Amino acid sequence: MKLRRTTNDNFVFQLSPREQEILFETINFYPLVPASHHRLTQAAAAQSDENQRLLEAALAEQRTENRRQIEALLKSPARLKKNGKSFHLELKAPELEWLLQVLNDIRVGSWLELGEPDEDKPPKLTPENFRFVVALEACGAFQAALLTALGESESPEWLA
Repeated sequence: MKLRRTTNDNFVFQLSPREQEILFETINFYPLVPASHHRLTQAAAAQSDENQRLLEAALAEQRTENRRQIEALLKSPARLKKNGKSFHLELKAPELEWLLQVLNDIRVGSWLELGEPDEDKPPKLTPENFRFVVALEACGAFQAALLTALGESESPEWLA
């Protein structure tokens, strides 16, 4: 995925057919982070379990809206155009940031599915979890390309 041009608030990326396929397949994982993974602060949680249920309901609503936007974005001929042997994906800055958040959910969810691995504790690869390794790496590559396009030297606070 390569940035081809920017105009005002628009970013145009070039994707090979394989990159386009990987992006679409990866986005199909969304949402991947379980709602129960998002917890209220200890002070708010002490107030009641009802607050946690409200948080989870709000997350479910947001995820439904994100899923609707994903489908609309990826099916829009104005956003994704065949250009010779490649594809051009055109995003406005808010769409780009939103796509980063969706990819981050998939990346974190994949990490959770793999047992929260790190350098000292690599995941045990199985036929069942290998797709999460691929999704984790694909999201990282797409996020890097999008962040580079934004010209950010540091990730947004929510991505940390």
